[in-house]
Amino acid sequence: MICLALLVFCLIERQVRQALGPEQTMCGLYPDSRAVRPTGRMIFYHLASLMIRPGTTTSPPIVLINRGVRAHLLELLGTDETRPRRLETQLPMCEVRG
Repeated sequence: MICLALLVFCLIERQVRQALGPEQTMCGLYPDSRAVRPTGRMIFYHLASLMIRPGTTTSPPIVLINRGVRAHLLELLGTDETRPRRLETQLPMCEVRG
C-alpha cells in the first residue's frame, strides 16, 4: 500500500510539472506568491480542502472550489471540476453457465 501511495504521489507531482512546461514553476503555492516548483506535498495541501456537493436525481455532483490555485492545479491535472465522475456501486451481473 505504501508503494502504491508513493507512486500516485509522484505521478501527480510529475503531471503538474510537465503540464507547466519547461520552467516548471508556479505562483500562489506559498503565501508570498513566489514562483516555485510544485511538490506533491504542496499539491495535496491545496487540493485537500476541496469539497463535493453530492448529486441528486435531478442534479449531478459538483466540486465546490474557488478560482485560484486549486482551479489551476485541477486544470494542470486534466480534471474537469464541473463533471466529477460517479463511482459505480453496482457490479455487472455475471452469467453462470452449467
